[in-house]
Order: sequence, then C-alpha cells, then structure tokens
Amino acid sequence: GMQSHLQALLSLYKLFCPEQVTITLPGKMKTYFKNSEGPWKAAIAAVRQRNQGTSPLSQAVFLGTSQPQSRKRKWNSHLVIPASSTNINNLGEVGEKNHLDLYSTNTAFPVEQLQTFPQLLQNIHRLQFPSQMGSVLANPLLLHYMNCVKDESIYLRLYYWMGQALQEECTWCVVDNLNEEEFKSFLETVCKAECFLQEGFSACEEFLYKTLPLWDGFCCRSEILRLVSWIPLSNFSDIKSYLCDPLAQLFFTSSIYFKCSVLESLKELLQNWLNCNMIQVDSEFSS
Repeated sequence: GMQSHLQALLSLYKLFCPEQVTITLPGKMKTYFKNSEGPWKAAIAAVRQRNQGTSPLSQAVFLGTSQPQSRKRKWNSHLVIPASSTNINNLGEVGEKNHLDLYSTNTAFPVEQLQTFPQLLQNIHRLQFPSQMGSVLANPLLLHYMNCVKDESIYLRLYYWMGQALQEECTWCVVDNLNEEEFKSFLETVCKAECFLQEGFSACEEFLYKTLPLWDGFCCRSEILRLVSWIPLSNFSDIKSYLCDPLAQLFFTSSIYFKCSVLESLKELLQNWLNCNMIQVDSEFSS
C-alpha cells in the first residue's frame, strides 16, 4: 500500500522528473526531505541584505528560508563561551565545606579554583573536565590538561558542542543571524586554541568543508583562513574538492590582497602538515 514515506519519495521524484511518475499523489503530506536550495537562498539573502540594506526578515519570508529561532538564541541572545564549572555531583557539598583540603588525594580538584600552572601540576591527577567542554577553549590551563590526557571522549564532547555552535552561528549560512562580530570573536578563540594545541579540530574541518562553497571571501576572512591552515592531512581528493575548488573560485575573482592571503594560508597549512609528520616520525623512531 501507499505509505507516507514512499509517497514523499515519489513526490520528490515527481518534482524533478514528472514524466517518470504517472500516479496521482495527495496534495498535502508530511515533508520528509529538506529543501536542498536552502543554503543557497540563505547566502543570496545575506548578500542582498549586505549590499542593499533591506530587512533580512522580509527577504527570508520572500525566499522561503525564514527559520524559527534556535533554542540557544531563545534563551541566550549572545554567543558566549561557557565558564568552567566542576562536573561533579557533590558540588553543593564541596561549596559548603570551607575547610576543604584542595591538596587532598581523596577529592576532586574544582576547575573553578584552577588559577596557576603549579596548581595544575600539583592536582593534575585529581582534575575533572568541566561540565561544559566549550569552556576549555578560553582556558590555557585546561588546554594544557587536554593535551596531556589523550581521552577520545573529551574530543567527542568538544566536537559535538563546537559543531553545533559553528552551525548555528555562521553568519553567511543562517539568514537571521547578523552578529558578525560575535561570530568573528568566537572563531578567533577557536583559532587560538588550535594554535595552542598545534592541531586542528575535526568540527572546524567539517564546518569549513560545508560552508566554504557559500563563503563570500570577505566575512571573517582572517579567521577562516587561519582555520584553513590547521586542517589535518587527509586524502588529496577530499582536500581538492572540499577545500581547493571553493577557494579557487574566490581566488580568480578576488583582489590581490585576497590572493596573497590564500597563498599565505596554504603555505602555513603545508608547514603544519610537515611539522605534524615530523613529530610522528620522531615518535615512531624513538619507540
């Protein structure tokens, strides 16, 4: 029989190849497939708003790309990296005990009280990562700790949080998001964290591959090109299709300054690859 998801699939076929679907389909049905032109319409709306100064809301309604506010925007109108908070169940009890011995080997060391590098060294075996992993980005001491503790779950937690933040706050992919300075500041913090760790985040790599085809080469240019320089070494076919091709389209139609900026970013990318490869070779040789 005709099931709803099969009807949705047939309706999609009928939209692009009407001669292939001869049966009659109901006019109203549940939407199972998102509009693939949404990101392009969002990019067009952003360019029109920037060049003409017209209302982005009216453009979004006209283009059919208006979106409800995200849950994050509903409760928090600003993009803020969370503060470090201890991820322990007895936080209230710890707060009530003013006589708590911070150097005791039986208790966890609260990350809120981590202020100096000697504290990190003395309590590194009792530290727990904060409940909100995003706070690690703005805390050099926790970045040191993250570099020492090679735990896959830590990187997964940061990957999910950062991927969601980048997706929701990207100013050229979300129609009603005009907080370019906030997004630029967030990208700057991410760039500093990558430089500190001397490695790129996988969430940033995915973000670049998805959004570079929509990027105008102007918005957050410095930060985007710095993120490009930390993309990890991978298959060249992926690098070419997801990175080089979108940059090439902008490269041949942009100013000399942009061309030099792209070349500088790719030079730094090559240097980071070489440094990473040398570290791996030295490690294998010593082992």
